Amino acid sequence: MHGLLPQELQAWVKVLPADGVRPKLIACEEAGGDEVAILVDMPRWERLAEDQRNLLFWHEVARVQNDSIPRDGWEIAALAVGLGGAVGELWVQNGLLFALALAVCGVAGFQLWRKGSTRKDVQNLIDADRAAVRLAVRNGYNLPAAFKSLGSALKYLAGQAGKGRQRAILEKRLEALREEAARAKRKYESQAQG
Repeated sequence: MHGLLPQELQAWVKVLPADGVRPKLIACEEAGGDEVAILVDMPRWERLAEDQRNLLFWHEVARVQNDSIPRDGWEIAALAVGLGGAVGELWVQNGLLFALALAVCGVAGFQLWRKGSTRKDVQNLIDADRAAVRLAVRNGYNLPAAFKSLGSALKYLAGQAGKGRQRAILEKRLEALREEAARAKRKYESQAQG
């Protein structure tokens, strides 16, 4: 997979197997310093067709290029501090500080829950899909095949997501991809006639 990376990213983007309980199929994250890691759940990854894998991989590459990698913010630290404070205040039995610690936990937890689902976050994913199609074309795919491969990969992910917010985001991405494919087709047909 490392060979699918554009030359300019090969020195500082690493491709690693995902670990943990039920990891995402593919995701990118900061790996410390200036490095970025693209994490892949290899057993699930192997179930996809090669063209689907390539387009999903290029989607993550596009997120790196667009600097739209999810960043760890203050939320995790605030959640840890809030939980620690709540446990400590239970021990000391100070009701006001206990309520304050729970409020910090609530705000941080809400921000973590909301993360990745704002309009800007979804638009970043759609922009990365478009860039992935362009990367595929640069790597020898024809435009309709690139759209079809990414679309079928997103349908697979939507089928795996069940119901909920993640599925809704995937469906928005699919709709945007269909619209982009239709625009590209109309543009190609008008150029062929002209």
